[in-house]
Amino acid sequence: MKQVIIYTDGACSGNPGPGGWGAILMYGSHKKELSGGEAQTTNNRMELTGVITALEALKEPCIVELYSDSKYVIDGLDKGWARSWRAKGWIKSDKKPALNPDLWGRLLDLCDYHQVNLHWVKGHAENPYNNRCDELAVAESQKYK
Repeated sequence: MKQVIIYTDGACSGNPGPGGWGAILMYGSHKKELSGGEAQTTNNRMELTGVITALEALKEPCIVELYSDSKYVIDGLDKGWARSWRAKGWIKSDKKPALNPDLWGRLLDLCDYHQVNLHWVKGHAENPYNNRCDELAVAESQKYK
């Protein structure tokens, strides 16, 4: 399988409010930037949408090294929370409904299709790819102001 590196980030001006996401996909010497946004959304929805859109851009199953500064996304996948929520009808352990089940469902399906290795990176730090994703996300959110 091809090995792809993906960086993603989401941003929201107000929560909820205008939001955006950015992603960078790298395969060998190839690099592709993706971004988008919504007029009324949340930061967590933008974080999830960035990851989903990046994974959906891959045309075949890949080994993916996924980098995100979102603990919501990384922990939701890495700690098995999202799979547990889905198995329990999108109910969390505290008996409250899980947020964003539409996006989590899509992401879990993509993680079944690709081999996704998760990496948390500190946001707004020294990582140029994470910083570029943040720039893309913020620029998209600004389009809705």
